[in-house]
Amino acid sequence: MSKISFDGIGAVVATFAAGEGVKGGQVVKVSGNGAVAPCSAGDRFCGVALEPRAGAAGVQVAGFVEVTYTGSLNVGRVWLAADGQGGVKAAENAPVEPEEGGEVIIPAPAGVSALVVSVESDGTAVLLL
Repeated sequence: MSKISFDGIGAVVATFAAGEGVKGGQVVKVSGNGAVAPCSAGDRFCGVALEPRAGAAGVQVAGFVEVTYTGSLNVGRVWLAADGQGGVKAAENAPVEPEEGGEVIIPAPAGVSALVVSVESDGTAVLLL
């Protein structure tokens, strides 16, 4: 057990209409005006849903939050994307094709920049949105 806790620091929670399948603890994306939905693999997420009630869900959009992750994840400033299972994964580079005779374009990560402060072997990580 760690002696360091980031729980709740800087948390900002906004209420959204919850689309079908939104569950507490999963990363979600904005799906329409004031609405969120579960993410597919590779999606950019807007935050982490709290337990939905009566068709609405609080979504933590800023601050430190614990999430699940798949694959390999490092601490530090990283690019993250949804893993399609309610958690996050390291973002892949977006394919960018240079125009013929044009400059080589360095691909930008297809994800969300976040500060990962803890990565645990149980598949959980703490990050700053």
